[in-house]
Amino acid sequence: MMELTTPTGREPALRAVPRADGTAPRALVLGATGYIGGRLTPRLLAAGYRVRVLARDAGRVAAFPWGAEVEVVEGSATDDASVARATEDVDVLFYLVHGMGGGKGFEETDLVVARTVVAAADAASVGRIVYLGALHPDHVPLSPHLRSRVEVGDVFLAGPVPTLVLQAGIVIGSGSTSFEMIRHLTEVLPYMPAPKWVRNRVQPIAVRDVMHYLLGAARLDPSVHRAVDIGGPDAPRYGQMMNGYAVEAGLPQRPIAPLPVLTPGLASHWVNVVTPVPRSIARPLIASLQNECVMKDHDIDTLIPRPEGGLTSYRRSVQLAIGRVDADAVETSWQDAEVSGLPSDPLPSDPEWAGRTVFVDQRTVTSTATPAALWRVIIGIGGENGWYSTPGLWALRGFMDRIVGGVGLRRGRRSRTSAVVGDAIDFWRVEAIEPGRMLRLRAEMKVPGLAWLELRVVPDGDVTRYEQRAVFFPRGLAGRAYWLLVLPFHALIFPGMAARITATAQESVAD
Repeated sequence: MMELTTPTGREPALRAVPRADGTAPRALVLGATGYIGGRLTPRLLAAGYRVRVLARDAGRVAAFPWGAEVEVVEGSATDDASVARATEDVDVLFYLVHGMGGGKGFEETDLVVARTVVAAADAASVGRIVYLGALHPDHVPLSPHLRSRVEVGDVFLAGPVPTLVLQAGIVIGSGSTSFEMIRHLTEVLPYMPAPKWVRNRVQPIAVRDVMHYLLGAARLDPSVHRAVDIGGPDAPRYGQMMNGYAVEAGLPQRPIAPLPVLTPGLASHWVNVVTPVPRSIARPLIASLQNECVMKDHDIDTLIPRPEGGLTSYRRSVQLAIGRVDADAVETSWQDAEVSGLPSDPLPSDPEWAGRTVFVDQRTVTSTATPAALWRVIIGIGGENGWYSTPGLWALRGFMDRIVGGVGLRRGRRSRTSAVVGDAIDFWRVEAIEPGRMLRLRAEMKVPGLAWLELRVVPDGDVTRYEQRAVFFPRGLAGRAYWLLVLPFHALIFPGMAARITATAQESVAD
């Protein structure tokens, strides 16, 4: 089996098998702008497929980094003509859409779309359908969300087009709704009153392993027409998953008290109150957790070999999702949280409530000083030069830091007029410099989270913009409380700092 390295150089992708005439096979992705589809599409391109997507809005597809590399058929999956156009000359169709159970009649809509796709795929002689369904127990009542996922899979398997239904449980990766619910609940609550289903066993799977199975499914022999379970190597209880996240995020493990009175409706209200996950999305997910969902067999291993190095453990998948690619790695910049190409990374298309909590204080001041004059002030900040605002508050912050075992302000700086990456400046460390343009400092004071201060010079015609940004990644409830506590001080320190830095630069020009 041949392999192709994806653009990130980190993940193997199963290479496309050329058609009989030597041309690349064509893949149609339904749901390309969703969580899974947005990650699968660039991997299909890297594996050598020609990719077509069906989307209501071509402009939304164009906003993706891979948008210009795919063919777009504009239309709806509920429209027979649109689906017929999209399925023409397609070798493999990835069905990655689902209604989530948020609206009235969603189950019937899901069935109508599935039947439309099957009919069009049959008429166009599509070689294979790959559907990402849901892991579920047999012979028990299912939630509407799970029931609909199963019924859609049954529609495909009842049709004439060879189909592989991959039944997955909780997908672990930044942006995954199930993972984000775990993230936010664990980070916000020091104590968790939770429904009794926190004792249920579930079998999560890393999003990178989902990508592996989706790519592998496209290469299967046409005789394969069935549903198979997929999952990671662990099957923890849901409560253990939350505490596993806590350990990897550097938080204390949370006491969990299962409460039988929390119905799915009440639990979804509770999730909506304490996390940014909308109730309309939380409710179907919570209802799906009423039963244990673990793999019934490992038949998938006879169809698609496991990824090189094996399946990703739950704890490892959490490390990847929160940016701790290495168990011992320390994230050194908020820039590291930006898209790097791993499927576990956040994408711009992910919901705005997805991803870690980030607090930002941003200031912009326009100055008549030259960029060079403004940069001289910025590069000399701290130490004997001070921080250009409320020196008493800066001294108090340094004193408080020393009381709790931090470095305080006693380190000063190596030079009053220059700095290089790695230099200490009071209780900051120089993390990045773009000479004449940007200075980024990483906080080394004792705080419940990670903090940075970035100062920029932006030429803007006849004037110069000074941009100042403080960024804080809180750790747990203590981090959020800390940010709220220091907000009044920020309101005193940061506006004055920005004004005084630009004024000093202007005075130097006048002199």
